[in-house]
Amino acid sequence: MPGKPAPSYRQRWLLPALIVILSLTVGGGLLAREVYRKPQPEDTGEVAATSVSTLPPEQQPGPPTVQLTPDAAAHPEDQRVRQLLQTYFDAINGRSYDRWKTVVTSARIQSQPRDEWLANYRTTHDGSILVYRIEGLPRQQLQILVAFTSVQDPADAPPELPERCIRWRLVLPAVWEGNAWKLDIVPAGTSPEHVKC
Repeated sequence: MPGKPAPSYRQRWLLPALIVILSLTVGGGLLAREVYRKPQPEDTGEVAATSVSTLPPEQQPGPPTVQLTPDAAAHPEDQRVRQLLQTYFDAINGRSYDRWKTVVTSARIQSQPRDEWLANYRTTHDGSILVYRIEGLPRQQLQILVAFTSVQDPADAPPELPERCIRWRLVLPAVWEGNAWKLDIVPAGTSPEHVKC
C-alpha cells in the first residue's frame, strides 16, 4: 500500500516564510507609526489639564501664561495660536495698545481706537488663560475656545456683572492677515460666558 507522498521542498518553507513576512509587515507598520506620529509637546508648562484651578481671591487672576489643553496642543497651529494669545494678553496686562495692534485685524483696530481701548482695559489684569480647543474653518480662519480670569475695578466690569473677579469662556475668531494669524472682531450677537469668581 503506497504511503502519503513526501511534502515538496516548497511546501515545507511556505509556513515559515509567511510568518516572517507577516512579522516584517507588522513591525514595519509599528515603525512607520512611530516615525510619522506628531511629536508630543515638550513639558514646557504650556500644556495644562482641562480644568482651571480655583485660586483664593488674593491670588486671582492667576498666572498670565497661556496654556493649552492636550486637545488644543494637538492642532497643527497650536504654537502660533499660543504665541498670538500670549502677545494679546500681555498687551492688555501691560496696557500696550501698540503691542495689541500687532495681533488683531485691521477691522478690529478700526473698531477700537486707542483712547477707547485704554479706557476699556485701564484696570484689567488677565490670568489663568487656558485654550481648550482650536478649530480650523474655511478661508483661512480659526475658532479658538479660550477661558481666562480677569480682575478689574467693578466699575470697569461688564454692566451686567459688576464684579472684581470674573471667569470668562469665549470663542475668539482668528483670520490669516498680513502673513500671520490675527484675532478678529467677535461676531455680533455672540455672548461670551462669564461668571463671578
